[in-house]
Amino acid sequence: MEKGTLVEFRLHGDRRLGVLDRPEGKKHWIAIDERGQSHILHPRQLDYTITGQTYKPSEIPEFLRMVQPYLDPSSLEVAWELLVEEGEVTNPALLAQLLFSDQSQPSCYAAYVLLSDDKLYFKQKGEGYEPRPASQVAELKHQLTVAIQKQREQQDFMDRLERLLDTPAIDQAEVHQSLADYRPRLEAVERFATFGEEATHKTPALEILGSLGKPETPQAAFDLLVNLGWWGSHENLFLRRSQIPTQFPQKVLDVVQRCLDFPPPDRDLDDRLDLTHLKVCTVDDESTREIDDGLSLEYLTDGRQRLWIHIADPTRWLSPGDELDLEARRRTTTVYLPTGAVSMFPTDLATGPMSLIQGQVCCALSFGVILDTTGAVLDYSIHTSLIKPTYRLTYEDVDEILSLGVEAEPEIAAIAVWSKRRQSWRQSQGAISIHMPESSIKVKDDEITINLLEDSISRQIVAEMMILAGEVAARYGQTHNLAIPFRHQPQPELPSHEELLQLPAGPVRFCAIRRCMPRSEVSVMPARHSSLGLDTYTQVTSPIRRYSDLLTHFQLKAHLRGDALPFSVEEMKELLPSVSATAYEAVTVERQTNRYWGLEYLRRNPDEVWQALVLRWLREHENLALILLEDLGLELPMRFNRDIDPGDRIGIKVVYADPRLDTIQFQEMTNSTAQPALT
Repeated sequence: MEKGTLVEFRLHGDRRLGVLDRPEGKKHWIAIDERGQSHILHPRQLDYTITGQTYKPSEIPEFLRMVQPYLDPSSLEVAWELLVEEGEVTNPALLAQLLFSDQSQPSCYAAYVLLSDDKLYFKQKGEGYEPRPASQVAELKHQLTVAIQKQREQQDFMDRLERLLDTPAIDQAEVHQSLADYRPRLEAVERFATFGEEATHKTPALEILGSLGKPETPQAAFDLLVNLGWWGSHENLFLRRSQIPTQFPQKVLDVVQRCLDFPPPDRDLDDRLDLTHLKVCTVDDESTREIDDGLSLEYLTDGRQRLWIHIADPTRWLSPGDELDLEARRRTTTVYLPTGAVSMFPTDLATGPMSLIQGQVCCALSFGVILDTTGAVLDYSIHTSLIKPTYRLTYEDVDEILSLGVEAEPEIAAIAVWSKRRQSWRQSQGAISIHMPESSIKVKDDEITINLLEDSISRQIVAEMMILAGEVAARYGQTHNLAIPFRHQPQPELPSHEELLQLPAGPVRFCAIRRCMPRSEVSVMPARHSSLGLDTYTQVTSPIRRYSDLLTHFQLKAHLRGDALPFSVEEMKELLPSVSATAYEAVTVERQTNRYWGLEYLRRNPDEVWQALVLRWLREHENLALILLEDLGLELPMRFNRDIDPGDRIGIKVVYADPRLDTIQFQEMTNSTAQPALT
């Protein structure tokens, strides 16, 4: 190398030409580029040396102008076709002669640029370039085509996003239709918005956010989906974070349609007890669509009365291990949310032939029970049956019938008497009653309503009859050694009678008892359920919406038919832990979602003064207590700036609420200037 030699080197990855000016040390040279900037270069940093002529830095632009006409990448394909058959290795000078019939410095440099930029036809081999095999070139072309197509799709996707973001008040259905082809990309954003840094395959989401100039954060991903109209502002992230499926697979829906079009044979048809002569009333909330229980009273010839608890028979429509059963097992329970239910069974079945529908002959599993005068079970029988529900009543209807003493419905009054005796009997057996206010939160068309559920006579009747059916089913299972999901609860260590008397009666005292109650457990072995006051118990009354109840139906009905049980003891033991875990997850989602909408309701009513009851201390040393908003049945934490005791009633207002962050601040309304109390 000598002064004036034109060389190519890389600067921050970019191709750059410079003229060697003078040595720097033993091995380095100082090169001057066309801008007059100096660069200290080691010989290893020189990618190409243009020999045969010296240059000045000011001549570099003219040299590049002379190179430009030769830079046609398509000419490489011509050279490759000429050289590939013989596999001849080429170099810039030979390629320049082949392509341009010229070996001038500009043409040779142009040939070098073409070869060094090429990713298709040639690969470097020592000082030369070897043509790639035809098969390899074909594969590389295919990969390039795919990459270009992906790039075009990505650009089209980003263009659509930007157009949608610039379009105000676009319909959500239209957004989903417009972006239907790009669902996998948006699913990556959904995962990142839902799970944050724990999300899998979040790179596409980060790329989308980066391309739009947005922060690469879960909150930015959530905001993007909302601003697009892909999600609503109240998207249920609790449900998304769970393993609860919200859509039924098409194969399951196909099975449902076949069931509706061609009902499967009823395996219990010959054994069903015809109870269609009985007056049957179903009692539910007005909004309930899955009707899974009904009540009857039968007058016996000896003057006694038999209670009948009729339970819907969904196993009439499925078998253990089939598509419907496995899907119900996967879901485990119907999830009831303020915005609507996520059903265990497809709606067409659950609210149709599986339900006890007024005026229609329905398949049921019926529990006939005779109680003694104290409310204890004197005799019982269990039958697969046919019933014809007479009335569909709401809780309010039943309360009105009882309060008015309607003579045309003596059965309802008689059932009410038996339920009262039954409740008294359970209390004599050690049952623990906790009556905390409960509320129902509903959201429709973005309107939130919160209604307190009254502890009415009608609700007590239904609760007692369902508990009675559970005791009878468990007794039958225990007597016949059936592997069913027995539910039991350890005996709690309650506060002493003296300690409870020191607390105000009502919610404060019930709250103290509730916090001592252990969780109920499920196993194949019967055991005492302490809070119900029963020596054995199972849940059997909601088979359309609880899989554990469905399991009990499978086992009971098989035994009644004289068939082998579909689930062995070991199979039931293996099944119950996953069923219990999924059910607990569903309860958690329900609780979190209700809390979210409760906070949102409070956020929307900042001027309302709420009456609150202090239930108990959460962390007394931090002045953090649990309060009950009595008009709403909501329990929330509140920090106080003064001395306060459980049982105190106060007026409060909401200062700040953010349901997404699960944060709320209250202000106590006092005569003096109140300070915000933070939860």
